[in-house]
Amino acid sequence: MNTENTKAQMRKGILEFCILSLINHREMYVSDLIDELKKGKLDVVEGTLYPLLTRLKNGEFLSYRWEESTGGPPRKYYQITEKGKLFLDELQNTWKELTDSVNQITQKI
Repeated sequence: MNTENTKAQMRKGILEFCILSLINHREMYVSDLIDELKKGKLDVVEGTLYPLLTRLKNGEFLSYRWEESTGGPPRKYYQITEKGKLFLDELQNTWKELTDSVNQITQKI
């Protein structure tokens, strides 16, 4: 069993959950996402974030719009779609079930 691959898969799923949760509250630019993830002690670089955002956009969970910037190139702001909101609800339910199960097991030890 490849534990590094398993960890990477788990991390990717958790990051998708966190990204959708953040964007569900307001549309966000990539640097906004990175800042918020860092506040939550998740150190993520753009090279990790862009493929996840692309996958979420291609899955129709996110959309984006371009906005001109006064200090550089236009910025891409991401927003959650209706399909993304439904997927986020599923992720929240799964996360709750998982944490409840883990807490139940680990509290018995």
